[in-house]
Amino acid sequence: MPDTAHTYVAAIDQGTTSSRCIVFDGDGAIVAVDQREHRQIFPRPGWVEHDATEIWSKVQAVVAGALAKAGLRANQLSALGITNQRETTLLWDRATGKPVHNAIVWQDTRTADLCEDLGGADGQDRFREQTGLPLASYFSGPKASWLLDNVPGLRERAERGEIAFGTMDSWLIWNLTGGPDGGRHVTDVTNACRTMLMDLRTLRWDSAICAAMNVPEAMLPEIRSSAEVYGTAVGQLAGVPVASALGDQQAAVFGQACYDVGSAKNTYGTGSFLLLNTGERPVPSKNGLLTTMGYKIGDEAPVYCLEGSIAITGALVQWFRDQLGIIRSADEIESLAASVEDNGGAYIVPAFSGLFAPYWRSDARGVVTGLTRYVTKAHLARAVLEATSWQTREVVDAMYQDSGVRINTLKVDGGMTANNLLMQHQADVLGVPVIRPKISETTCLGAAYAAGLATGVWNSLDELKAHWAKDAEWTPRMEDSVRDREYRNWRRAVEKSFGWEERGGGG
Repeated sequence: MPDTAHTYVAAIDQGTTSSRCIVFDGDGAIVAVDQREHRQIFPRPGWVEHDATEIWSKVQAVVAGALAKAGLRANQLSALGITNQRETTLLWDRATGKPVHNAIVWQDTRTADLCEDLGGADGQDRFREQTGLPLASYFSGPKASWLLDNVPGLRERAERGEIAFGTMDSWLIWNLTGGPDGGRHVTDVTNACRTMLMDLRTLRWDSAICAAMNVPEAMLPEIRSSAEVYGTAVGQLAGVPVASALGDQQAAVFGQACYDVGSAKNTYGTGSFLLLNTGERPVPSKNGLLTTMGYKIGDEAPVYCLEGSIAITGALVQWFRDQLGIIRSADEIESLAASVEDNGGAYIVPAFSGLFAPYWRSDARGVVTGLTRYVTKAHLARAVLEATSWQTREVVDAMYQDSGVRINTLKVDGGMTANNLLMQHQADVLGVPVIRPKISETTCLGAAYAAGLATGVWNSLDELKAHWAKDAEWTPRMEDSVRDREYRNWRRAVEKSFGWEERGGGG
């Protein structure tokens, strides 16, 4: 076994609002962190862009900052891993290394009409069989197609092989390994599967879909596993193996050691992303979930997940604070909610711009139901927290209906996991233990683990599992009859949220 006492692995997390670098030691503990924000560019309503050149310079800065804080030189790093915001799409000139346009961010909705046209008579499920995804403005392939159609002369240059397409992992790996001077143009399966251009079973670009979307295959990166040495860094990290890439939610799955079928993690942020490991088979969804890659380690078989996304979880607490002014800070909600025994019969469904999984109803709008004179702001605070638990329960139920796989525990990360009342309610409504890890930076940890696995820092998934440490656990306390009654009430409240916006509007 290698001596890991003085072994270090760095991970770059290129996120939606900032980039950061974390250095981990051989035990998976954090040694140093550096983070910098980048600009959000809004050229028109519904359009969101990033300056990829700015992002690359911020990434270089956070790498230098993290190494300085750790007191390390680059040659003391055994490996470098990358995790990234998914679906954000960039095209650049292979010869100059310059982006031909700002990156189009995953939140951007400019391709909604294009996706509708692509669906044609088949609708949004036209490519679901091959890709596991519904046609939606979220994914990268249509964004690339839009750029080719809207930047003058770009399509011809792409067809001649002069242009490179990539998500942010590809852009960073290309620049880290030399850019125009020999940079590696690759992506991993977890990022490739979010383009809508990759076949989930063959793990190759699907020529028929590329043709349908009018995306020349000449500009696509090579698809590789999530944990292997793609190339060696040049510049400030000269000689360090660049050895992993994982989309952020998949990196959290890996960092949470969800390596067994039935293991699941939920990341609670503005919204929430729940991923369930379904093993070596892609499970098609009939219940509004995405079928997606989990990870692929070197030459081993790929591991698949079902993913359920919830639009509004942490954002509901922000609304309660900022729009209603009932609390002054987000952490006040826990003590206010804990001052009453239950929700007093009140339920809040936060369908502010429609509902995501498992409903996908763009006509839904937020509702508060069950109000009586008895209900106080404390009951409403409790209803705000419970909305997150119930929405998670609905996604878990959909996952079981699709896969037949039961979740045995839920591993959790993200800001809302600091709320003990919420975590207890989450365990109560799921009927399984909810576990928070010691290291909350699970996305960076996942990228570091995968890079270390590729370079021999760690030898097996079992070894990584042994590193994973529990910080807190909540076990179910709610009686079955109470859980069933409350869930029925929640479902009735959700039905009340339907039909407020004319179909086709909003959402």
